[in-house]
Amino acid sequence: MTNPSYDQLPIIDLSAADRGPEARALFHAQLHSAAHDVGFFQLVGHGVSRAETEALLGAMRAFFALPEADRLALDNANSPHFRGYTRIGDERTAGARDWRDQLDIGAERPVHAPGPGEAPYWWLQGPNQWPAALPELRTAALAWIDRLGKVAERLLHELLAAIGAAPDFYDPVFGDRAHPHLKLVRYPGSADDGADQGVGAHKDYGFLTLLLQDRVGGLQVQREDGRFHDVPPLEGAFVVNLGELLEVATDGYLLATNHRVVSPPGATERFSVPFFFNPRLDARIEPLPFPGASAAPGITADPANPLFAEYGYNELKGKLRAHPRTAERHHGALLTPA
Repeated sequence: MTNPSYDQLPIIDLSAADRGPEARALFHAQLHSAAHDVGFFQLVGHGVSRAETEALLGAMRAFFALPEADRLALDNANSPHFRGYTRIGDERTAGARDWRDQLDIGAERPVHAPGPGEAPYWWLQGPNQWPAALPELRTAALAWIDRLGKVAERLLHELLAAIGAAPDFYDPVFGDRAHPHLKLVRYPGSADDGADQGVGAHKDYGFLTLLLQDRVGGLQVQREDGRFHDVPPLEGAFVVNLGELLEVATDGYLLATNHRVVSPPGATERFSVPFFFNPRLDARIEPLPFPGASAAPGITADPANPLFAEYGYNELKGKLRAHPRTAERHHGALLTPA
């Protein structure tokens, strides 16, 4: 079992996979336990350099330092693909506003407006919005998507191997048509009404999320006791959590875990960069064959959050809920009548 202490998440060293059979076996045991018992862990030994990280963080801070008019020129509501800038308080989680602003970025691809008989989730494919005054942001963000995609792919292979499954079982649902998603997020401090929801409690709906957080803190994870516990920042680590697709694929053997962010106090700013490792929009996620499948407890049922066989429907559902202005402007026909 994972260390029951709630002072820190399990710490997993990806580089241990290359240190010989004994170290690799211990690494797999630790990874198996963290994914099965907690659904969250701190990842070190991932190979992403400080220089790569600083290039992204520098460009991100420069973006949030731009005049508000420059950021609003990239308003998410301008994009039927849900790309671009979201003002503080405009995103929703579980119906309540999130006190943060952010830039949503994905793979740079041409528009795929759904034709007759095509699924509406193809609207999620399209170009990003970039600030003309900050060309280095585009370079840094797309490089980060590529770099973190490779780390996540390796981590997924190791995780599947750790539970006795074929490491490449899900390779066909990724490839060059995978649908990665990157957020550059700023939490500006406490809301003017005293509410402390930086982002409300939720689970991610893809395979894996790799989060780069700064030193301020505020991320909380729901642990085995049902309470939300702080995740202290760990220098050089990514906070990794499993998404709902892995929970569904393993019938609950691997955990997708609720988490949230509490706004920092006063006017303290917090910056974070979550990267979501997602499959193709049209991917159908087959059940994973692995030795522990017979002991799987079943997935966590949530009538308010049904899961669909095709990944794209899950992401579209989330975007329509989270970005009501964008949804109403571009996708009114997809919204459920009140």
